[in-house]
Amino acid sequence: MNAAQKAQMQSGKGFIAALDQSGGSTPKALSLYGVMPEDYSGDEAMFQAMHDMRARIIMADAFTSERVIGAILFERTMDGEIGGKPVADVLWQDRGVVPFLKIDKGLEDTAQGVQLLKPMPELDALLARAAKAGIFGTKERSVIHEANSDGIEAVVAQQFEVAKTVCAAGLVPIIEPEVNIHSESKAEAETMLAEAVQKHLDKLSADELVMLKVTLPEQVGLYDGVSDHPNMLRVVALSGGYSVDEASARLARNHKMIASFSRALTEGLNVKMSDAEFNTALGGNIDKIYDASVA
Repeated sequence: MNAAQKAQMQSGKGFIAALDQSGGSTPKALSLYGVMPEDYSGDEAMFQAMHDMRARIIMADAFTSERVIGAILFERTMDGEIGGKPVADVLWQDRGVVPFLKIDKGLEDTAQGVQLLKPMPELDALLARAAKAGIFGTKERSVIHEANSDGIEAVVAQQFEVAKTVCAAGLVPIIEPEVNIHSESKAEAETMLAEAVQKHLDKLSADELVMLKVTLPEQVGLYDGVSDHPNMLRVVALSGGYSVDEASARLARNHKMIASFSRALTEGLNVKMSDAEFNTALGGNIDKIYDASVA
């Protein structure tokens, strides 16, 4: 584990940029950026357009470690290059931003009010590639739709099982059990989730460090106890469909969480913007998210 990267993730001021939209969410993310389905033909062209968007964000003047302390990458982005240099190296060596990798392969169908991770049969090989590429940690996302205690326990147990495999590979896992912001039992589900996470944290060995990425909670400070756990490197928040203003306002009330936003980060960006316009728009989003993260 890189000691400088660990220190930056543990106590650095700023937030984690989520640049890890995958196959299913890519067309929507591109269309919000002004690249429509008729503008590309086939998956390769679609993913190239997404890579170009991510590269533009990473290389923007506003995207530096003064505000952005980490970035989560899609596997294709990790395998790609910016200016002939591997993306993870560009992030850490040139921008001072700690690289993470999204490792999940999508979600199972809903059962017991939750969606578990699909199987990851090639996980060990992927983790080895990630470590070789200079990746610091991983991210794996499940979804909770309702306050079903059995379902939530299944999500958390599976997440921690994956986390132990990630730790064994020398990486730091970001456990992400997202609670649907439209859930009618969101607050109750979040209380159950916090209790389940605390229970599983207590079972980790001293050298198994994890991070937690969660939906901005209804109860302010709900995850403060989890944040203080010796095995918890950092608790971060996902925007979950909230606008950048709503997400930032909610985050500012939770003092032991920083942001790991995706949609809120790219809000208002357009492929047709000049570099100056793009940097101004991105910089405005970064400033809002940063301010809420360090409030």
